[in-house]
Amino acid sequence: MTTIRDLLDEEVAEFPVYERSPVPGSPATPTHGSATRLAYALVAVLVGTTAGLNGALVSVNTLHLQQIMNLSAHQVAWLSTCYVMTAVSANLLLIKVRQQYGLRRFALVFLGLHAILALMLAFVPGLGTALLVRAVSGFVAVALIPLCLFNMMQAFPARWRLRGLVLGIGVTQCAVPLAHVLSPSLLASQGWRSLFLLEAGLALLSLAAVGMLRLPPAERVRVFQPLDLLTFVLMGSGLALIAAVLGLGRWEGWFQAPWIVASLFIAIPTLVAAGAIETSRRTPLLNLRWLGRGDVARFAVAVFMARIVLAEQGIAIGVVSELGGTSQQLAVLSMAMLGGAVGGVVISALTVNAEKLARPMMLAVGIIGLAALVDSMSDGAHHLNAFT
Repeated sequence: MTTIRDLLDEEVAEFPVYERSPVPGSPATPTHGSATRLAYALVAVLVGTTAGLNGALVSVNTLHLQQIMNLSAHQVAWLSTCYVMTAVSANLLLIKVRQQYGLRRFALVFLGLHAILALMLAFVPGLGTALLVRAVSGFVAVALIPLCLFNMMQAFPARWRLRGLVLGIGVTQCAVPLAHVLSPSLLASQGWRSLFLLEAGLALLSLAAVGMLRLPPAERVRVFQPLDLLTFVLMGSGLALIAAVLGLGRWEGWFQAPWIVASLFIAIPTLVAAGAIETSRRTPLLNLRWLGRGDVARFAVAVFMARIVLAEQGIAIGVVSELGGTSQQLAVLSMAMLGGAVGGVVISALTVNAEKLARPMMLAVGIIGLAALVDSMSDGAHHLNAFT
């Protein structure tokens, strides 16, 4: 018990004012040696990859899991839906958990639980266990993404810290193409069991890395209030029900499954009630006034539209496979996607400018639009035959 307590305890240290974070719950940014910076960068890559692959390995292998585990279409759809349901809900708690208890504790607890459940699923398969693993994965991803960002920012000096932030965000974005690259060899090894063994292995490695290499201590303040629990129950359950409806509606029928209509009747009033409570509080769990500002709303819409544009990345492999692509051609396409993702992250980090953040997004979306236009005018079958 003492060892576990020591692992979860946060260090206490005093830093100069210029090294302290202005936001409670975020780690200080002291000067590190080269070896320590490299260690922080490696831990960031590890935890970011773990966070991304938790969902990507299932989303890119949905058809294989359905066939191998003998699941129906709506049963396998629950695997990704459970992940989204818990991830959305966990995001509501993350900021205050980080400020009062520390992000590291949150991550260590759920990493350990995720590793145990993934190992259980690998050796004792079942839909119930798989859904539980997906649900815990949502919490793990929510905790690991900011851990990845904080570790990567520690790896850079103050003048390059924005580049570290971009790299940290980019690590998780490479998860889908990386999952496409890894999945064929994993499935050829031990089938679906290899996917969950990899998840468990990454969770254990991240658990060890986060436990050994601590982030600089962060200022902690008491922020949770009794009303937060009510808001979390109302808003978390409402968002989870909406995610379930969107994830399963097309499989079970939007107007045919009674639970979908019932979920909407429950979700909408609970979200309205939670919104009314939050807007009247001085220290809300979710600052809806800030989210409703014009610049924040425009940024959210831009990011949402960019994610829709990038959704093509997830179906490209399936399209090539339907056109009769060979395993070699699929492997080359997967490597090209991964190379493009890594290259984009590196270029973004090298060229980022805090005063001109909109320009790279506009350029990227323009390139995607041009490539899609060229591809739409090409002969898909001929292009595939020429593709090696």
